[in-house]
Amino acid sequence: MSEAWLETERLALRRFTLDDLDTLARLNADPLVTRYLSGVKDRAATEALLRTRILEYYDQHPGLGIWATVERQSGEVVGFHVLNHIQGETDLQVGYALFTEHWGKGYATEMAVALLRYAYATLGLPQVNAITDRDNLASQRVLLKAGLERKGERSFAHPAYAASSPMAWFESHRDRWLAGHPA
Repeated sequence: MSEAWLETERLALRRFTLDDLDTLARLNADPLVTRYLSGVKDRAATEALLRTRILEYYDQHPGLGIWATVERQSGEVVGFHVLNHIQGETDLQVGYALFTEHWGKGYATEMAVALLRYAYATLGLPQVNAITDRDNLASQRVLLKAGLERKGERSFAHPAYAASSPMAWFESHRDRWLAGHPA
């Protein structure tokens, strides 16, 4: 997979392109997937997201972004993983969304761990956070398994989070995380 830039045993990340609009629109149209991601988005909203929050973001913030998560064996896009700014904030977050048929396979945790290693060992970031809806216990378990610590709740001013605020807040710090996750 020549376009992949980060790989795990089963997964790879690659940049999204405009050719991924159909896949991303299908992911954003699933009410189960988007339940805790500010709801279903139509194709036009997904295209706007793809152009601004994903494609333009790559150039504005080298090394960070939202990437297509690809199953290495099949080449299928199974969702996305992020290492980017929480909207309206300076804090960086790790996160993900997967098609429901790929839930429960450990993919979310596997790639979140790889992204945290990249954030700390390659980018040298001092801290990476995560947020999730307080009711999204499955994602909270993933974040804990990936080595983040629950540090209470936080509210955010950005409209993308207004309906969910306050949100569960997770933190991870480079030295402590790397000590617990040796290469």
